[in-house]
Amino acid sequence: MKKQFKKGFTLIELLVVIAIIGILSSVVLASLNSARVKARDVKRIADLKQIRTALDMYYNDNNQEYPADLAALVTGNYMPATPADPLNSGNYIYQYTGISSDVSGAPCDSYHIGATLEDTGNAIFDSDIDNEGGGTVCTGGTGSDFDGGGVDYCGSSTATTDACYDLKP
Repeated sequence: MKKQFKKGFTLIELLVVIAIIGILSSVVLASLNSARVKARDVKRIADLKQIRTALDMYYNDNNQEYPADLAALVTGNYMPATPADPLNSGNYIYQYTGISSDVSGAPCDSYHIGATLEDTGNAIFDSDIDNEGGGTVCTGGTGSDFDGGGVDYCGSSTATTDACYDLKP
């Protein structure tokens, strides 16, 4: 008499395989999220540098003056559009201030631009300026200069943890 073997897997074997697949997929998803955060920060930094280049071109074409706001870069054909945030596709959590070294209401002879990054441990913070603001808003400008050392969307409060990547000319 031949011994007949059953074909297939037992319930325990199937559960073990499913558990292993679940653990592996959670590890992969966790590492993908970290990569996505870094990719969005790289995009924000690249966009800031693109805006900086457009500001330099505007400055050279407009009697050594910067615009009071970023919209002038689009209307002046220095950029096709103001970049959108890679996380929510809306407007950037940007701060831009046209600054006058003279008095309020004078033309813009400087600027301060920044964006909040998601990765607070990013090494790029070693190369930003961490300007504490306080510049005088120039003609056509609104609001006030921001604190580049802040954590709340390049906000107005000084903080020890820097999540604001900011640039000046």
